[in-house]
Amino acid sequence: MGVYDFAAKTIDGTEQKLDAYKGKVLLIVNTASKCGFTPQYKGLEALYRKYKDQGLVVLGFPCDQFGHQEPGDENEIKNFCSLSYDVSFPMFAKIDVNGANAHPLYQYLKSEATGILGSEGIKWNFTKFLIDKSGQVVKRYGSVDTPEKIDKDIAKLL
Repeated sequence: MGVYDFAAKTIDGTEQKLDAYKGKVLLIVNTASKCGFTPQYKGLEALYRKYKDQGLVVLGFPCDQFGHQEPGDENEIKNFCSLSYDVSFPMFAKIDVNGANAHPLYQYLKSEATGILGSEGIKWNFTKFLIDKSGQVVKRYGSVDTPEKIDKDIAKLL
């Protein structure tokens, strides 16, 4: 099993099979529009633009499970990302990353790359998972790990 076995609804409401990204390096991020880490959108977009022609795709998954920091609907989120950070990487519909209703993709990601002391739960917005070209989880990064810090790890996989 790998990331390509999952599907998710895009921010525009269409079902997207993740096997469409086969052969790409993926950076999967749970995002929020009203968080102290929200400026990371700028760095994520910079990474995407820097490496997209070499095979990187950033996938953003809005989540409102941390401090109600993603209160808007998909249209509001899409407009915010576009107007505030000129986001061009794929964004998905709002999901849960923890708990009984956690999206199956995130259940998988958390089991493959645990957090500090082996915990599976996502601690906050902008937790990132780096996926190699074969769809396997390589590494998990916390909210404080900036996109710029991840650049060298992405470059190695491309």
